[in-house]
Amino acid sequence: MKKKYFWESFMKWVFFISASMSIVSIVIIFYFIFEGGLPFMLRYGIADFIFGTKWTPSNSNPQFGILPMIVGSLVITVGAVLIGVPTGVFTSVFMAKFCPPKLYRFLKPAVNMMAAIPSIVYGFFALRLIVPMMRGIVGGTGMNILTASILLGIMVLPTIIGLSESSLRAVPKSYYEGSIALGATHERSVMRVMVPAAKSGIISAVILGVGRAIGETMAVILVAGNQPRIPSSLTQGVRTMTTNIVLEMAYAAGEHREALIATAVVLFIFILIINGAFTYIKRKGI
Repeated sequence: MKKKYFWESFMKWVFFISASMSIVSIVIIFYFIFEGGLPFMLRYGIADFIFGTKWTPSNSNPQFGILPMIVGSLVITVGAVLIGVPTGVFTSVFMAKFCPPKLYRFLKPAVNMMAAIPSIVYGFFALRLIVPMMRGIVGGTGMNILTASILLGIMVLPTIIGLSESSLRAVPKSYYEGSIALGATHERSVMRVMVPAAKSGIISAVILGVGRAIGETMAVILVAGNQPRIPSSLTQGVRTMTTNIVLEMAYAAGEHREALIATAVVLFIFILIINGAFTYIKRKGI
C-alpha cells in the first residue's frame, strides 16, 4: 500500500508540473513581449502607434503607424474564416456521419497529411497555382487579399476538420438513436441533434483555426503583396502584422526594432481578445 501510495502521489505531482508548464510559458512570453514593446508604445503614443497609417522606419523622420497591418491581418483572417470554417465543418460532418468506409480510409490520411505540410510549401503552391489564377481573373500581380484568404482558408482546414470530427464522434450514439426513433431522417438527426451537441468542440476547432490564420507568416509573405497600406478593395496587396515583423526584424535596430516588438504586443492582444470572445460565446451557449 505504501509503494502504491508513493507512486500515486509522485505521478500526481508529475502531472501537476506538466500542466503548470503551459501557464508558466504563457506568463514568460507575456512578460518578455510586453517588457520589450510596451515602453516604446507609451513613449511614441499608443493612439499614434495603433491608428497611424504610415510605416516609414527608414526616413529621417520615421513613422511607426501599424493600422494598415492591423487592417490587413483582420481582412485576411476574416476571409480565411469565411472560406475555411464552413468547408471544414461540413467536411467533418461528412467524414463522421456520411462518408463510406472505403472512401474514409483515403480521406482521413489525406486530411492528416495536410496538417503535416509546412506552411512554406503551401505558399509555393499558392504562388504557382492560385496567384496566376487570380492574375487572370482580377488582373494585377495576383498577390492580394483574395489570394491570401483562399490560401489561409485551405491551411486551416485540417485543424477544423480533425477537431470537429472528433467532437462529432464523441457525441453519445443515444442522441442519434433517439432522434431516429422519433421519426427524424438521418440528415435531420445529424444536423439538428448531433452537430448542436458537438458545438463546444466545433467552436474550439474554429478558435484554433482563427489563431493559425491570424498568426500565419511564411505562406502569407509569398502571396499577400506585402504593401503597408489600408486596402480599398479585395484585389489589392496588403501586409499583415506577422509578415511586417519577419520582413524587417533582421535589419531593424533602435526604435525600429522596438516598434516591431510593439507590433508583436498588439498581435498578442488581438489573439487574447479573439480567444476570450470565442470562450465567452461557448460558455454562454450563444
